[in-house]
Amino acid sequence: MKTAHSTLDRMIDRLTTQRVALGWAAGHAAGTSGLVMEIGLGKGRTYDHLRSLFPPRDILVFDMWARVPASLRPDEDRLFLGDFRDTLPAAAERFRGAVRLAHADIGSEREDAEEGIRHWIGGLIDPFLAPGALVLSDRPIGAGRRGWEPVDVPGTERWAYHGWRVG
Repeated sequence: MKTAHSTLDRMIDRLTTQRVALGWAAGHAAGTSGLVMEIGLGKGRTYDHLRSLFPPRDILVFDMWARVPASLRPDEDRLFLGDFRDTLPAAAERFRGAVRLAHADIGSEREDAEEGIRHWIGGLIDPFLAPGALVLSDRPIGAGRRGWEPVDVPGTERWAYHGWRVG
């Protein structure tokens, strides 16, 4: 008898893939300088994991709001709240070319509710990226972007995750 892949199974697959991908990215960023960028704070789980993977690095965090416990709230000068179309361009000059790893966890269960974000957010992230930066996302935000070379992300057998090295 074949059982359906449950909601819990899908959540475990997604989080396991994300953990493997971020660990892999930390290995690639080791020995380099630059900031980490988290687009989508959500419940703060990934931000907390990034803090453990990159303890000496500043992490820039962008989201519409911060509904997280105080222990998971980024420092005010590294937290940018509001619509990405406003907050990313406003912060771009200050952090231009300073990001070594950008992680965008922007997906929702309903892709039709995403208002095409996967098509425009890469262009808003681009100014932040240092040469050779790595971008990871749960959505194909770099597909077809000039200067973004796709990379194989490990651990994606059960859940899709996307990566690019930026020239």
